[in-house]
Amino acid sequence: MRGGHLLTCLFLLIAGVHTASASIIPGGTRVIYPEANREVSLSIRNADKATDYLVQSWLDNENDGNTARVPFVITPPLFRLDREKESILRIAITGASLPADRESLYWLSIKGIAATPKNQEQNHLQVVVRHRLKLIYRPRALNSQGAAEAYKSLQFRRQGQTLIINNPTPYYVSFFSLKVGGVSVDNPGMVPPFGERRVSASGSGVIEWQSVNDFGAGSPVARQ
Repeated sequence: MRGGHLLTCLFLLIAGVHTASASIIPGGTRVIYPEANREVSLSIRNADKATDYLVQSWLDNENDGNTARVPFVITPPLFRLDREKESILRIAITGASLPADRESLYWLSIKGIAATPKNQEQNHLQVVVRHRLKLIYRPRALNSQGAAEAYKSLQFRRQGQTLIINNPTPYYVSFFSLKVGGVSVDNPGMVPPFGERRVSASGSGVIEWQSVNDFGAGSPVARQ
């Protein structure tokens, strides 16, 4: 009986966490910041019908080891988002000089902490929901059309069991999918501007890939 009770509690816990994970919903999977804009915005919605959340947001550099100050500010960085309500995050550049010949990448983190009901017992599960989105700064010389076409320019070569992917464009290219000889490559990730990425790929044959566009959707398939 105790075992059955434990399984029931575990099921309710998993169900509760799953529901919470779907409660705080950003209005996109990435944020594109064109240089010409004074600021960009992102909607945040609380889809939960019963729980209010405290929402905190911040920005990090592309590399965790980079401790330089991020050249953007978020407003508001901390706010309460009531059940079934929506709010707006605004992101503005602070005037820093960023590269003009390529995109720059930062990470936008959004954390939602569920409010605890006043009648809640002392022992309770504190639910925390976190999203991590790309913030891509796009210089004036670059445009959305070029970003949409950049994935077609990727170059691939083999080195043993490693697939080396070269990106000769000034855009970040994030993979939606990558297959070698019909076999999917795990965690293909993203290739930086004028940079390369190495992934393990034991298959051989035709390489097929899709990228993620500015709206979070997959591109048409390219082949090499």
